[in-house]
Amino acid sequence: MMATERVDVVIPCRDEAGSLAGVLAALPPGYRAVVVDNGSTDGTASVAREHGALVVEEARPGYGSAVHAGVLAADAEIVCVLDGDGSMDPAALPELVALVRAGADLAVGRRRPVVRGAWPWHARLGNVLVSALLRRRLHLDVHDIGAVRAFRRQGLLDLGVTDRRSGYPLELLVRAGRAGWTVVERDITYSPRTAGRSKVSGSLTGTVHAVRDFRAALA
Repeated sequence: MMATERVDVVIPCRDEAGSLAGVLAALPPGYRAVVVDNGSTDGTASVAREHGALVVEEARPGYGSAVHAGVLAADAEIVCVLDGDGSMDPAALPELVALVRAGADLAVGRRRPVVRGAWPWHARLGNVLVSALLRRRLHLDVHDIGAVRAFRRQGLLDLGVTDRRSGYPLELLVRAGRAGWTVVERDITYSPRTAGRSKVSGSLTGTVHAVRDFRAALA
């Protein structure tokens, strides 16, 4: 499929071998996986290659580093970002892509937990507070800063997001708001990760570190 027709899906990963195969198998037709291995030690890159993904190695640790490397490696006009832990259904991507094709600059998923405990209270509370700030300060009608989004690749690069850690999604929204982007949000299902443990929301310490990055992005 030509790059102009294909959608690239950047999947930042660190030790997601147990979940990645299922995520890759669930990608819709015409969606190419760009898996960014961010220092995995469990064979994540091998799993990705076995399932036909383009694999990018990013040595610099951090969610933002992995996403940025994946966007640079992608060559489709429209790019999505999706976690590799199996918590979010790839079937949600076509709706977000359709919104971008219809004129939105950025389409994001609002996580809706399907079972109790899928979203730890400390991570959910931080998300609620930061989202409220975005609505008040930048008038963005968003309620989540989660990791599912669709956008035009060059437009995203032109925004110049600099955070290379957990603050990347928030800085993206802040810059999008200040640039006058049309940002739309749609509900997506949110399930427990299918293997392993979250590097951010899986612990209170990880959430505290993320909040620190978020504060820097909002400065």
